[in-house]
Amino acid sequence: MCADIVEQGDEIISVGQLNQQAKKLLENQFRGVSVIGEISNIARPSSGHIYFTLKDEDGAIRCAMFRNQNLRLNFDPQNGDQCILKGQVSLYAPRGDYQLIVSSMQPAGAGNLMQQFEELKKKLDAEGLFAQETKKQIPVHPKHIGVNPPETPSLKQILRCRRTYPVTARGTLFALIKKKARALLKR
Repeated sequence: MCADIVEQGDEIISVGQLNQQAKKLLENQFRGVSVIGEISNIARPSSGHIYFTLKDEDGAIRCAMFRNQNLRLNFDPQNGDQCILKGQVSLYAPRGDYQLIVSSMQPAGAGNLMQQFEELKKKLDAEGLFAQETKKQIPVHPKHIGVNPPETPSLKQILRCRRTYPVTARGTLFALIKKKARALLKR
C-alpha cells in the first residue's frame, strides 16, 4: 500500500487518487488509537455529529464524532475539557485534511465526570442519604413495577421472569409505550 504512493515512478495520479491512497494508508496504520488532549472549536450541527479540534502544547488534530457514537456519551464535552478519545485516523478526501474519527470519549483530568460524581456523593453522604437506617427494604413481591425507558434490557428481564415465575405486580412503561411492549406485558 505504502509502495503505491511512495514508489509510483513516472505514473501521474489525480489529487483524488492521492487522497484515497493516503486515506487507506492512514486507516490501516492508525486503526484503534487512544489520544489525550484538550477540546477546542467544538461545533454541533443539526445532523447530531460533533466536530472539534483536539490539541495539546505540541499539536492539534481535527476530530469528528458521528451521531450514533456521541449518543453513547455520558457527559457533555465542552471547549477546554481534557478528554481521552479512541478512534481511527482517516483522511477527509475532499479537503485533504486528516482527522480522527472518534468512536468513544471519556473525560480526563480536572472537572471530569468522575470528579463531579465524587463531589455529589460526598455532599449526599454529608446529608445522611447513604445511612443504612434511612434505607428501605426492597419488597420480595412488589405490587407495581415501573420501567423507563421501555427499550431497556431491564424490561426484557422483567418479561422473561414474568413468563417463568408468577408475577402479580402491575407494570408501567414510561416514555414511549410501544404496541409490542404492551402485548408482551398482557401475556
